[in-house]
Amino acid sequence: MNEKEILKKIQRIEIFTNRLVNTIFAGEYESVFKGQGITFDEVREYQAGDEIRTIDWNVTARMGQAYIKKYVEERELVMMLVVDVSASTRFGSIAETKAEIAAEIAALLAFSAIKNNDKVGLVCFTDTVEHFVAPRKGKRHVLRVVRDILHFQPKQSGTNIETALAFVDQVLKPHSVVFLISDFKNTGYEKQLRVSSKRHSLIAVTLQDRRELELQDVGLIELEDAESGETMVVDTRSEEARQLYTELNQRADAERRQVFRANQVDAIDIRTDESYVKPLIRFFRQRAARS
Repeated sequence: MNEKEILKKIQRIEIFTNRLVNTIFAGEYESVFKGQGITFDEVREYQAGDEIRTIDWNVTARMGQAYIKKYVEERELVMMLVVDVSASTRFGSIAETKAEIAAEIAALLAFSAIKNNDKVGLVCFTDTVEHFVAPRKGKRHVLRVVRDILHFQPKQSGTNIETALAFVDQVLKPHSVVFLISDFKNTGYEKQLRVSSKRHSLIAVTLQDRRELELQDVGLIELEDAESGETMVVDTRSEEARQLYTELNQRADAERRQVFRANQVDAIDIRTDESYVKPLIRFFRQRAARS
């Protein structure tokens, strides 16, 4: 994707995500991700219906009539987008790759955050952390984050989720909101996932392409692991081979979901051949209901 194409795509993403944020997501986001406490705002006269426990007795005694203390929520949060840019995310059998879908989801989340005056940061990772953008506010900053996801050219091809989460724990204060966006073609991150989920509000967004989940009968094909470069020839005419492929992927999916459940990590599953809006809305509403 050249510079002109990237700018065009950023403009399209901005228009689309802004519309969603203004109509749906800003309110959903605010209801789910609360501030880190309350702070004193002002003292005002007592009104019918106010709670008696909020009365400021010192001011009431001085003024000769009841006054209450008013508090407001400390709204500002930090959202960190932790985006997998490994070789496997550059795959896509429909119109867009997993990496492009990741950029759109990141934009939607980021615009929701800045509409609520929160800060947004970015980590791009492969088998190491390759790019870090410190959390900041503002539309220009969010557009920079989206551009970085679309434009970034990683040096490595593998995936190491453990390393990415450990880095996030080092650079972020506790109680941040962390969206981990990946296809999760990786293992061995369970221990660090547990640590990070206790430290932050951690949400795992899994990107999947249908061609990675099932094989069609198209004869002999050569499959290549995008991250390791290993190849193998598969006869897709074999029903047994197709069934085995599906079962292996289903087993990997079940294991991943179990890891998330065991560590109390909220999970969102996104398919590249389906709209990502519905799964995101469902997540926000379910989490809001739990809250």
